[in-house]
Amino acid sequence: MCEAPPSTVCDDDAPFERIDGARASGVLFLCDHASNRVPAPFGALGLPPAEFARHIAYDIGAARLTRRLAALAGAPALLTRFSRLVIDPNRGEDDPTLVMRLSDGAVVPGNAAIDAAGRADRIARLHRPYHAAIAAELDAFAAAGVVPAIVSLHSFTPAWKGRARPWHVAVLWDADPRLSRDLIAALAADGDLVVGDNQPYDGALEGDTLNRHGTARGLPHTLIEVRQDLVADDAGADAWADRLWAALAPILADPALHRIERHGSRTGRHRRRRPGESG
Repeated sequence: MCEAPPSTVCDDDAPFERIDGARASGVLFLCDHASNRVPAPFGALGLPPAEFARHIAYDIGAARLTRRLAALAGAPALLTRFSRLVIDPNRGEDDPTLVMRLSDGAVVPGNAAIDAAGRADRIARLHRPYHAAIAAELDAFAAAGVVPAIVSLHSFTPAWKGRARPWHVAVLWDADPRLSRDLIAALAADGDLVVGDNQPYDGALEGDTLNRHGTARGLPHTLIEVRQDLVADDAGADAWADRLWAALAPILADPALHRIERHGSRTGRHRRRRPGESG
C-alpha cells in the first residue's frame, strides 16, 4: 500500500511522493530522507527491523515537517520513498558515501558487496527519478515566470558519539546567503533557541541536492535541520513546522528574494560567474 496521504500523488513503486501546490507560493519544499522504506527488490538489506527505526535509515520527523510546511504555504513538495540505507539522494552520483556499507556502527550486509552494476541500478531506480522530479518542478516554476526558493528539511540526532548536541535547529548553507542568513536571524530572534549556523554539519557538499538544484540554477535555497527529539512525534513536528513557517513566511514574501543570482560554491563545483558571463 502507498503510505502517502490522499492529497499526494504516488504509487506503490514510486521512488518519491509529490505534494501538489501553487507556483505562486514561490517555494518548493524537499525532504531527501523522508522514509525508512526499502523497495521490494532490495529485501531488508540484511538488517533487523530495529535498525530502520534509527536515524541511519531516515530523518526522524522530517517528513511530517515537510508535509505541514507545504500545507501552510500552499506549496509543492517532493519527499523520497526509500531509505537512505539503500541509496542517499542527498549525495552526488560519484560520492563514495552514496551507498553506505557502515553507518553509525551498523554494518549493512546488503551493501557490503555492492558492485558498479548494483550501484548503477539503484541510481537508475531511485536516485535519478527523484532528482528528475525536482528538476521538473523547478522547470514548471520557470515556465510560470516564478523564481522559487528551495527549502530542504532534515533532522539530526540529539547526540553523536556520546556528546550531546546543544542546537535546537540548524540552518545549513553554502555560498548563497540570501535565505539562510535571514532565517538564522529570525530563528535566533526568539531568544529561546540555540540556532546552528552550519552546525552540526556544513552546508557545502559537492553534488548534494541543493548544490545540484539550487546553486547550479542560481535559486535561493536553504537546508533546515531540527533536532530529532523535538520532532519525533506528530505534535512536536507540527509545532516546529508552525514555528519555522512563522520565520520563513516574511522572508519568502519579499520579492527581492526571488531572483536568479550566481553565488558560486565553496565546494568549487559551481564557480561564481564574472559580470557579463552567460549561463
